Amino acid sequence: MSLEQLREDIRCVFDRDPAARNVFEILTTYPGVHAVLMHRLNHALWKRGLKWFARWLSGLTRWFTGIEIHPAAVIGRRFFIDHGMGVVIGETAEIGDDCTLYHGVTLGGTSWDKGKRHPSLGNNVVIGAGAKVLGPIRIGNGVRIGSNSVVLKDIHDLATVVGVPGRVVEQRVAPSESQAAIARKMGFDAYGLTKDMPDPVASAINAMLDHVHVMDQRLEEVCKGLKSLGMEVADLQLPELGSCEIKTASPVRELEPSEPQDDSPEEGPGSGKNT
Repeated sequence: MSLEQLREDIRCVFDRDPAARNVFEILTTYPGVHAVLMHRLNHALWKRGLKWFARWLSGLTRWFTGIEIHPAAVIGRRFFIDHGMGVVIGETAEIGDDCTLYHGVTLGGTSWDKGKRHPSLGNNVVIGAGAKVLGPIRIGNGVRIGSNSVVLKDIHDLATVVGVPGRVVEQRVAPSESQAAIARKMGFDAYGLTKDMPDPVASAINAMLDHVHVMDQRLEEVCKGLKSLGMEVADLQLPELGSCEIKTASPVRELEPSEPQDDSPEEGPGSGKNT
C-alpha cells in the first residue's frame, strides 16, 4: 500500500463522514479504516503466497473491528466502511473505486462450489445498513442499495434498489459534468436512501386504486346502458374510497354484582317447564 493510497483512504472519510474531525482521530478510532488498511496488507500477503498468515491476520482484524474481509477479496481505491460492525466481504468479492458500505452489510455467496460465488461492485456504489448482496452478480456503477435490502440479481448502472427481494425503484440518468460536480460537493446518499425516494408499496396501492376507479366508471356506463334498454338495475350507494369506517360490535354490558343473571329460556305456556 502506497502513501498516496493511505492519504486517499483517510481523505474519503472526511468527504463521507461529517463527524470526522482530524487525521489522528480517524487513524485511532475508526474501525472501518482499520479494517481497510489491514486488508490492504493481508491482500498483499495473500498474493505472495502467505495465505495462512493473511487469514490469521484477517481473523485478528475481525476480532478487533467486527469486520470480516477475506484476504483474497479485491477492493478498489477510496473504499469506506462506516460504523462497520457486522460487515462481511467474501473471498471472490470485487469492489470498485469510491464505494461505501454501512454496518451489517454482507457481500456473500449462495453456493458451496469453488470459483466465483460473490458479488462484483462497480464504482461509486453505496450499500445501506443491513443489506445483503448475494451470489456472483454484478452491481453497476453508481448503484444505491437501500438498508435491509436483499439483492440476488444483476443491477444496472445508476439504479436505486430497495426491498426483499431487491427491486429497482428509481433509474437515474447519467448526470452532466456540472451536476456531477454539485453531487460530489453535496456528498452521497446516506444508507443508500433519500427522503423523496418512491415507496414501491405505496406505488402499487396507488396503481390498484387507479384501476378500481376506472373499473367503477365502466360499471356505471354498463348500468346506464342496461337501464336505457329497459332493464331494472338497483341503485346501490357505494362508499367512497378513503371514507370507509371500520365498524365494531357493540360492547357487552357487564352485570352489576347485585343484578341476577338469568340464562334460562323464557317461561310461557309452551315452555314445557313444570310449575
